[in-house]
Amino acid sequence: MHPNALLELAAELLRAVLKLDSPADGVVAAFFRKHRALGTRERQMLADTVYTVLRERLLMQHLAQSGSGALERRLAILAWQGSDTFLRSALAPHEQAWLAQVGRIDRQTLPDKLRHNLPDWLAALLQESLGEQFWPLVRALAEPAPLDLRVNVVKAKREEVQRALAEAGIAAEPTPFSPWGLRVQGKPALTRLAAFTSGHFEVQDEGSQLLALLTDARRGEMVVDFCAGAGGKTLALGASMRNTGRLYAFDISGHRLDALKPRLARSGLSNVHPAQIAHERDERIKRLAGKIDRVLVDAPCSGLGTLRRNPYLKWRQSPKSVAELQARQGAILASAARLLKPGGRLVYATCSLLEAENEQVAQAFTDAHGADFEPLPVLQVLEAARVEDAALLVAGPYLRLWPHVHRTDGFFAAVWRRR
Repeated sequence: MHPNALLELAAELLRAVLKLDSPADGVVAAFFRKHRALGTRERQMLADTVYTVLRERLLMQHLAQSGSGALERRLAILAWQGSDTFLRSALAPHEQAWLAQVGRIDRQTLPDKLRHNLPDWLAALLQESLGEQFWPLVRALAEPAPLDLRVNVVKAKREEVQRALAEAGIAAEPTPFSPWGLRVQGKPALTRLAAFTSGHFEVQDEGSQLLALLTDARRGEMVVDFCAGAGGKTLALGASMRNTGRLYAFDISGHRLDALKPRLARSGLSNVHPAQIAHERDERIKRLAGKIDRVLVDAPCSGLGTLRRNPYLKWRQSPKSVAELQARQGAILASAARLLKPGGRLVYATCSLLEAENEQVAQAFTDAHGADFEPLPVLQVLEAARVEDAALLVAGPYLRLWPHVHRTDGFFAAVWRRR
Protein backbone atom coordinates (compact mmCIF):
# COMPACT_ATOMS: atom_id res chain seq x y z
CA MET A 1 0.00 0.00 0.00
CA HIS A 2 1.20 3.53 -0.78
CA PRO A 3 2.69 5.17 2.35
CA ASN A 4 0.30 8.13 2.30
CA ALA A 5 -2.71 5.82 1.95
CA LEU A 6 -1.59 3.81 4.98
CA LEU A 7 -1.01 7.00 6.97
CA GLU A 8 -4.53 8.17 6.09
CA LEU A 9 -5.90 4.82 7.26
CA ALA A 10 -4.06 5.29 10.56
CA ALA A 11 -5.72 8.70 10.91
CA GLU A 12 -9.12 7.20 10.10
CA LEU A 13 -8.65 4.46 12.70
CA LEU A 14 -7.52 6.98 15.32
CA ARG A 15 -10.62 9.08 14.62
CA ALA A 16 -12.78 6.09 15.52
CA VAL A 17 -10.76 4.92 18.53
CA LEU A 18 -10.44 8.36 20.13
CA LYS A 19 -14.19 8.69 20.45
CA LEU A 20 -13.59 6.40 23.48
CA ASP A 21 -17.15 5.13 23.30
CA SER A 22 -16.09 1.48 22.86
CA PRO A 23 -13.11 -0.66 23.86
CA ALA A 24 -10.20 0.06 21.53
CA ASP A 25 -9.52 -3.58 20.69
CA GLY A 26 -13.08 -3.98 19.40
CA VAL A 27 -12.86 -0.82 17.30
CA VAL A 28 -9.54 -1.94 15.82
CA ALA A 29 -10.89 -5.42 15.04
CA ALA A 30 -13.98 -3.97 13.31
CA PHE A 31 -11.75 -1.63 11.28
CA PHE A 32 -9.63 -4.53 10.08
CA ARG A 33 -12.73 -6.50 9.10
CA LYS A 34 -13.73 -3.52 6.96
CA HIS A 35 -10.26 -3.32 5.37
CA ARG A 36 -9.55 -6.97 4.63
CA ALA A 37 -6.91 -6.19 2.01
CA LEU A 38 -4.47 -5.02 4.68
CA GLY A 39 -1.53 -7.33 5.22
CA THR A 40 -0.34 -8.65 8.57
CA ARG A 41 2.51 -6.15 8.86
CA GLU A 42 0.25 -3.25 7.90
CA ARG A 43 -2.31 -4.26 10.51
CA GLN A 44 0.38 -4.53 13.17
CA MET A 45 1.77 -1.13 12.23
CA LEU A 46 -1.67 0.51 12.45
CA ALA A 47 -2.56 -1.15 15.75
CA ASP A 48 0.78 -0.26 17.34
CA THR A 49 0.43 3.36 16.22
CA VAL A 50 -3.06 3.63 17.69
CA TYR A 51 -2.01 2.11 21.01
CA THR A 52 0.98 4.45 21.20
CA VAL A 53 -1.40 7.40 20.94
CA LEU A 54 -3.62 5.92 23.65
CA ARG A 55 -0.64 5.41 25.97
CA GLU A 56 0.70 8.93 25.43
CA ARG A 57 -2.49 10.76 24.53
CA LEU A 58 -1.87 13.93 26.58
CA LEU A 59 1.67 14.30 25.27
CA MET A 60 0.69 13.57 21.67
CA GLN A 61 -2.18 16.06 21.74
CA HIS A 62 0.11 18.71 23.20
CA LEU A 63 2.80 18.18 20.56
CA ALA A 64 0.23 18.04 17.76
CA GLN A 65 -0.96 21.57 18.51
CA SER A 66 2.00 23.08 16.67
CA GLY A 67 1.25 21.27 13.41
CA SER A 68 -1.33 21.80 10.69
CA GLY A 69 -3.85 19.62 8.92
CA ALA A 70 -6.19 17.04 10.43
CA LEU A 71 -5.46 16.36 14.11
CA GLU A 72 -5.67 12.59 13.67
CA ARG A 73 -3.08 12.69 10.86
CA ARG A 74 -0.73 14.71 13.09
CA LEU A 75 -1.22 12.19 15.90
CA ALA A 76 -0.53 9.29 13.54
CA ILE A 77 2.69 10.97 12.36
CA LEU A 78 3.88 11.54 15.93
CA ALA A 79 3.08 8.00 17.06
CA TRP A 80 4.09 6.14 13.89
CA GLN A 81 5.37 2.65 14.67
CA GLY A 82 6.59 1.66 11.26
CA SER A 83 9.72 2.46 9.30
CA ASP A 84 10.95 6.07 9.47
CA THR A 85 11.82 5.92 5.77
CA PHE A 86 8.31 4.71 4.96
CA LEU A 87 6.81 7.54 7.02
CA ARG A 88 8.96 10.28 5.47
CA SER A 89 7.90 9.19 2.01
CA ALA A 90 4.28 9.88 3.03
CA LEU A 91 4.94 13.38 4.38
CA ALA A 92 4.81 16.73 2.65
CA PRO A 93 7.90 18.95 3.13
CA HIS A 94 6.16 21.10 5.76
CA GLU A 95 5.19 17.95 7.70
CA GLN A 96 8.76 16.68 7.63
CA ALA A 97 10.01 20.02 8.96
CA TRP A 98 7.38 20.03 11.70
CA LEU A 99 8.22 16.46 12.75
CA ALA A 100 11.91 17.34 12.97
CA GLN A 101 11.09 20.40 15.08
CA VAL A 102 8.99 18.29 17.48
CA GLY A 103 11.78 15.72 17.69
CA ARG A 104 14.13 18.32 19.12
CA ILE A 105 11.92 18.90 22.17
CA ASP A 106 13.39 17.51 25.41
CA ARG A 107 10.42 15.63 26.82
CA GLN A 108 11.97 15.48 30.28
CA THR A 109 11.47 19.23 30.54
CA LEU A 110 7.72 18.99 29.97
CA PRO A 111 5.18 19.19 32.82
CA ASP A 112 4.59 15.99 34.78
CA LYS A 113 1.10 15.59 33.30
CA LEU A 114 2.59 15.28 29.81
CA ARG A 115 5.18 12.80 31.01
CA HIS A 116 2.96 10.39 32.95
CA ASN A 117 -0.01 10.60 30.53
CA LEU A 118 -2.57 9.73 33.20
CA PRO A 119 -5.82 11.49 34.10
CA ASP A 120 -5.30 13.86 37.03
CA TRP A 121 -7.47 11.85 39.44
CA LEU A 122 -5.63 8.60 38.69
CA ALA A 123 -2.17 10.14 38.87
CA ALA A 124 -3.00 11.66 42.28
CA LEU A 125 -4.20 8.33 43.70
CA LEU A 126 -1.18 6.41 42.43
CA GLN A 127 1.30 9.03 43.62
CA GLU A 128 -0.28 8.94 47.07
CA SER A 129 -0.18 5.14 47.13
CA LEU A 130 3.28 4.58 45.60
CA GLY A 131 5.38 7.59 46.49
CA GLU A 132 8.78 7.32 44.80
CA GLN A 133 7.68 4.17 42.96
CA PHE A 134 5.16 6.18 40.91
CA TRP A 135 7.56 7.01 38.07
CA PRO A 136 8.92 3.45 37.74
CA LEU A 137 5.28 2.35 37.36
CA VAL A 138 4.68 5.03 34.72
CA ARG A 139 7.70 3.81 32.73
CA ALA A 140 6.53 0.20 32.99
CA LEU A 141 3.03 1.08 31.79
CA ALA A 142 4.54 2.65 28.66
CA GLU A 143 6.28 -0.60 27.71
CA PRO A 144 4.72 -3.54 25.86
CA ALA A 145 3.58 -6.37 28.11
CA PRO A 146 5.47 -9.67 27.78
CA LEU A 147 3.58 -12.61 26.38
CA ASP A 148 2.99 -15.26 29.03
CA LEU A 149 1.75 -18.79 28.43
CA ARG A 150 0.22 -21.27 30.86
CA VAL A 151 1.05 -24.92 30.27
CA ASN A 152 -1.96 -27.22 30.50
CA VAL A 153 -0.66 -29.72 33.05
CA VAL A 154 -3.39 -32.21 32.11
CA LYS A 155 -1.77 -32.64 28.71
CA ALA A 156 1.87 -31.58 28.93
CA LYS A 157 4.81 -30.57 31.08
CA ARG A 158 6.41 -27.13 30.98
CA GLU A 159 9.69 -28.51 29.66
CA GLU A 160 7.89 -30.27 26.80
CA VAL A 161 6.09 -27.11 25.70
CA GLN A 162 9.29 -25.08 26.00
CA ARG A 163 11.00 -27.61 23.75
CA ALA A 164 8.16 -27.52 21.20
CA LEU A 165 8.33 -23.74 21.06
CA ALA A 166 12.10 -23.84 20.57
CA GLU A 167 11.65 -26.24 17.65
CA ALA A 168 9.31 -23.65 16.11
CA GLY A 169 11.97 -20.97 16.55
CA ILE A 170 10.31 -19.34 19.56
CA ALA A 171 12.47 -18.83 22.64
CA ALA A 172 10.60 -19.20 25.93
CA GLU A 173 11.76 -18.94 29.52
CA PRO A 174 10.02 -20.22 32.66
CA THR A 175 8.10 -17.49 34.44
CA PRO A 176 9.76 -16.52 37.74
CA PHE A 177 6.79 -17.28 40.00
CA SER A 178 4.17 -19.52 38.38
CA PRO A 179 5.26 -23.16 37.99
CA TRP A 180 2.92 -23.41 34.99
CA GLY A 181 4.18 -20.40 33.05
CA LEU A 182 6.45 -19.66 30.10
CA ARG A 183 7.36 -16.17 28.88
CA VAL A 184 8.12 -15.35 25.24
CA GLN A 185 9.32 -12.07 23.80
CA GLY A 186 7.68 -10.19 20.96
CA LYS A 187 4.48 -11.28 19.29
CA PRO A 188 5.14 -14.65 17.66
CA ALA A 189 2.36 -16.44 15.80
CA LEU A 190 1.25 -19.13 18.21
CA THR A 191 -2.24 -20.19 17.15
CA ARG A 192 -1.09 -22.44 14.31
CA LEU A 193 1.43 -24.35 16.38
CA ALA A 194 0.55 -27.98 17.05
CA ALA A 195 1.20 -27.44 20.76
CA PHE A 196 -1.50 -24.73 20.78
CA THR A 197 -4.14 -26.48 18.66
CA SER A 198 -3.72 -29.63 20.74
CA GLY A 199 -4.33 -27.67 23.95
CA HIS A 200 -0.89 -27.95 25.49
CA PHE A 201 -0.83 -24.25 26.41
CA GLU A 202 -2.95 -21.11 26.63
CA VAL A 203 -1.98 -17.44 26.58
CA GLN A 204 -2.37 -16.17 30.16
CA ASP A 205 -0.55 -13.50 32.15
CA GLU A 206 1.54 -14.90 34.99
CA GLY A 207 -0.44 -12.83 37.50
CA SER A 208 -3.66 -14.47 36.39
CA GLN A 209 -2.03 -17.88 36.83
CA LEU A 210 -1.15 -16.96 40.41
CA LEU A 211 -4.83 -16.33 41.18
CA ALA A 212 -5.59 -19.93 40.21
CA LEU A 213 -2.70 -21.12 42.38
CA LEU A 214 -4.14 -19.15 45.33
CA THR A 215 -7.48 -20.88 44.84
CA ASP A 216 -5.66 -24.23 44.97
CA ALA A 217 -8.54 -26.24 43.50
CA ARG A 218 -7.98 -29.95 44.12
CA ARG A 219 -9.01 -33.32 42.80
CA GLY A 220 -12.65 -34.24 43.29
CA GLU A 221 -13.74 -30.87 44.72
CA MET A 222 -16.71 -28.66 43.89
CA VAL A 223 -15.32 -25.33 42.66
CA VAL A 224 -16.84 -22.12 41.30
CA ASP A 225 -15.22 -19.49 39.08
CA PHE A 226 -17.79 -16.83 39.92
CA CYS A 227 -16.92 -14.23 37.24
CA ALA A 228 -15.47 -16.56 34.62
CA GLY A 229 -15.48 -14.29 31.57
CA ALA A 230 -13.72 -15.99 28.67
CA GLY A 231 -12.46 -18.66 31.04
CA GLY A 232 -8.69 -18.28 31.30
CA LYS A 233 -8.67 -18.91 35.04
CA THR A 234 -11.44 -21.50 34.68
CA LEU A 235 -9.14 -23.61 32.50
CA ALA A 236 -6.28 -23.20 34.97
CA LEU A 237 -8.55 -24.32 37.82
CA GLY A 238 -9.83 -27.31 35.85
CA ALA A 239 -6.29 -28.44 35.10
CA SER A 240 -5.33 -27.95 38.76
CA MET A 241 -8.20 -30.31 39.62
CA ARG A 242 -6.70 -32.83 37.18
CA ASN A 243 -9.98 -32.95 35.27
CA THR A 244 -11.89 -34.38 38.24
CA GLY A 245 -14.65 -33.01 40.46
CA ARG A 246 -17.02 -30.34 39.19
CA LEU A 247 -16.09 -26.80 38.18
CA TYR A 248 -18.80 -24.22 37.52
CA ALA A 249 -17.93 -21.26 35.29
CA PHE A 250 -20.50 -18.55 36.03
CA ASP A 251 -20.82 -15.23 34.24
CA ILE A 252 -23.61 -12.81 33.39
CA SER A 253 -22.35 -12.53 29.79
CA GLY A 254 -23.26 -15.34 27.45
CA HIS A 255 -21.00 -13.75 24.83
CA ARG A 256 -17.95 -14.08 27.08
CA LEU A 257 -18.83 -17.65 27.98
CA ASP A 258 -19.15 -18.48 24.27
CA ALA A 259 -15.49 -17.49 23.91
CA LEU A 260 -14.66 -20.24 26.43
CA LYS A 261 -16.07 -23.04 24.24
CA PRO A 262 -13.21 -23.44 21.72
CA ARG A 263 -10.63 -23.06 24.49
CA LEU A 264 -12.42 -25.69 26.55
CA ALA A 265 -12.49 -28.07 23.59
CA ARG A 266 -8.73 -27.70 23.11
CA SER A 267 -8.00 -28.16 26.80
CA GLY A 268 -9.43 -31.66 27.01
CA LEU A 269 -11.23 -30.80 30.26
CA SER A 270 -14.56 -32.48 30.93
CA ASN A 271 -15.12 -31.22 34.49
CA VAL A 272 -16.04 -27.64 33.49
CA HIS A 273 -19.70 -26.55 33.42
CA PRO A 274 -20.24 -23.05 31.98
CA ALA A 275 -23.49 -21.35 32.98
CA GLN A 276 -24.85 -17.89 32.33
CA ILE A 277 -26.43 -16.25 35.37
CA ALA A 278 -28.69 -13.22 35.53
CA HIS A 279 -26.95 -11.61 38.52
CA GLU A 280 -25.06 -12.55 41.68
CA ARG A 281 -28.31 -13.61 43.41
CA ASP A 282 -29.35 -15.95 40.59
CA GLU A 283 -31.36 -19.05 41.52
CA ARG A 284 -28.46 -21.28 40.44
CA ILE A 285 -26.35 -19.64 43.15
CA LYS A 286 -28.97 -20.26 45.80
CA ARG A 287 -29.18 -23.96 44.95
CA LEU A 288 -25.42 -24.39 45.49
CA ALA A 289 -25.23 -22.42 48.76
CA GLY A 290 -23.09 -24.17 51.38
CA LYS A 291 -21.93 -26.91 48.99
CA ILE A 292 -18.76 -25.52 47.37
CA ASP A 293 -15.14 -26.16 48.37
CA ARG A 294 -13.46 -23.24 46.57
CA VAL A 295 -14.75 -19.99 45.04
CA LEU A 296 -12.70 -17.59 42.94
CA VAL A 297 -14.21 -14.12 42.51
CA ASP A 298 -12.19 -12.29 39.85
CA ALA A 299 -14.50 -9.32 40.16
CA PRO A 300 -15.48 -6.80 37.48
CA CYS A 301 -13.10 -3.89 37.98
CA SER A 302 -11.56 -0.84 36.36
CA GLY A 303 -8.89 -2.99 34.68
CA LEU A 304 -6.26 -0.35 35.44
CA GLY A 305 -3.68 -3.06 36.14
CA THR A 306 -3.79 -3.96 32.42
CA LEU A 307 -2.88 -0.54 31.01
CA ARG A 308 0.12 -1.95 29.14
CA ARG A 309 -2.36 -3.96 27.06
CA ASN A 310 -5.45 -1.75 27.34
CA PRO A 311 -4.29 1.88 27.62
CA TYR A 312 -7.71 3.20 26.60
CA LEU A 313 -9.09 2.17 30.00
CA LYS A 314 -7.46 5.09 31.79
CA TRP A 315 -9.49 7.48 29.62
CA ARG A 316 -12.78 5.62 30.15
CA GLN A 317 -12.68 5.31 33.95
CA SER A 318 -13.40 8.03 36.51
CA PRO A 319 -13.77 8.41 40.29
CA LYS A 320 -17.52 7.91 39.82
CA SER A 321 -17.10 4.66 37.87
CA VAL A 322 -14.62 3.35 40.45
CA ALA A 323 -17.08 4.09 43.29
CA GLU A 324 -19.82 2.25 41.38
CA LEU A 325 -17.49 -0.69 40.81
CA GLN A 326 -16.54 -0.81 44.49
CA ALA A 327 -20.20 -1.15 45.51
CA ARG A 328 -20.74 -3.87 42.90
CA GLN A 329 -17.60 -5.73 43.97
CA GLY A 330 -18.76 -5.84 47.59
CA ALA A 331 -22.17 -7.19 46.58
CA ILE A 332 -20.68 -9.87 44.32
CA LEU A 333 -18.20 -10.97 46.98
CA ALA A 334 -20.91 -11.27 49.63
CA SER A 335 -23.12 -13.35 47.32
CA ALA A 336 -20.28 -15.62 46.24
CA ALA A 337 -19.33 -16.25 49.87
CA ARG A 338 -22.69 -17.95 50.48
CA LEU A 339 -21.64 -20.80 48.22
CA LEU A 340 -18.91 -22.07 50.53
CA LYS A 341 -19.15 -24.98 52.92
CA PRO A 342 -17.33 -24.84 56.30
CA GLY A 343 -13.58 -25.02 55.66
CA GLY A 344 -14.04 -23.77 52.11
CA ARG A 345 -11.75 -21.16 50.54
CA LEU A 346 -12.81 -17.81 49.11
CA VAL A 347 -10.48 -15.78 46.85
CA TYR A 348 -11.29 -12.19 45.86
CA ALA A 349 -9.22 -10.72 43.04
CA THR A 350 -9.04 -7.78 40.65
CA CYS A 351 -6.72 -6.52 37.95
CA SER A 352 -6.88 -3.02 39.41
CA LEU A 353 -4.14 -0.84 40.89
CA LEU A 354 -6.49 1.05 43.20
CA GLU A 355 -6.94 0.52 46.93
CA ALA A 356 -10.62 1.40 46.55
CA GLU A 357 -11.20 -1.78 44.55
CA ASN A 358 -8.73 -3.89 46.48
CA GLU A 359 -7.79 -3.45 50.14
CA GLN A 360 -10.92 -1.44 50.92
CA VAL A 361 -13.26 -4.09 49.50
CA ALA A 362 -11.38 -6.90 51.26
CA GLN A 363 -11.38 -5.10 54.61
CA ALA A 364 -15.07 -4.24 54.31
CA PHE A 365 -15.86 -7.93 53.72
CA THR A 366 -13.80 -9.00 56.74
CA ASP A 367 -15.47 -6.35 58.90
CA ALA A 368 -18.94 -7.52 57.85
CA HIS A 369 -18.33 -11.28 57.78
CA GLY A 370 -15.46 -11.88 60.20
CA ALA A 371 -17.58 -14.16 62.38
CA ASP A 372 -17.89 -16.61 59.47
CA PHE A 373 -14.76 -15.99 57.39
CA GLU A 374 -11.17 -16.06 58.62
CA PRO A 375 -8.65 -14.10 56.52
CA LEU A 376 -5.70 -16.23 55.40
CA PRO A 377 -2.24 -14.68 54.90
CA VAL A 378 -1.51 -14.89 51.19
CA LEU A 379 2.17 -15.64 51.80
CA GLN A 380 1.23 -18.81 53.65
CA VAL A 381 -1.11 -19.86 50.84
CA LEU A 382 1.44 -19.19 48.09
CA GLU A 383 4.18 -21.08 49.90
CA ALA A 384 1.83 -24.05 50.36
CA ALA A 385 1.24 -23.93 46.59
CA ARG A 386 5.05 -24.06 46.09
CA VAL A 387 5.27 -20.65 44.44
CA GLU A 388 8.92 -19.59 44.33
CA ASP A 389 9.95 -16.32 45.99
CA ALA A 390 6.41 -15.89 47.28
CA ALA A 391 7.49 -13.19 49.73
CA LEU A 392 8.12 -10.87 46.77
CA LEU A 393 4.45 -11.03 45.80
CA VAL A 394 2.72 -9.92 48.98
CA ALA A 395 1.88 -6.69 50.74
CA GLY A 396 0.69 -7.40 54.27
CA PRO A 397 -1.90 -10.19 54.12
CA TYR A 398 -2.63 -9.68 50.41
CA LEU A 399 -1.24 -10.52 46.98
CA ARG A 400 -0.09 -7.31 45.27
CA LEU A 401 1.44 -7.48 41.79
CA TRP A 402 2.82 -4.45 39.96
CA PRO A 403 4.01 -4.18 36.34
CA HIS A 404 7.19 -2.32 37.33
CA VAL A 405 8.13 -4.82 40.05
CA HIS A 406 6.88 -8.23 38.92
CA ARG A 407 6.54 -7.76 35.11
CA THR A 408 2.96 -9.00 35.36
CA ASP A 409 -0.25 -7.08 34.99
CA GLY A 410 -1.35 -5.32 38.15
CA PHE A 411 -3.25 -7.77 40.34
CA PHE A 412 -4.66 -7.92 43.85
CA ALA A 413 -6.01 -10.90 45.79
CA ALA A 414 -7.30 -11.65 49.27
CA VAL A 415 -8.11 -15.10 50.69
CA TRP A 416 -10.50 -16.29 53.41
CA ARG A 417 -11.47 -19.64 54.91
CA ARG A 418 -15.05 -20.28 55.96
CA ARG A 419 -15.13 -21.15 59.67
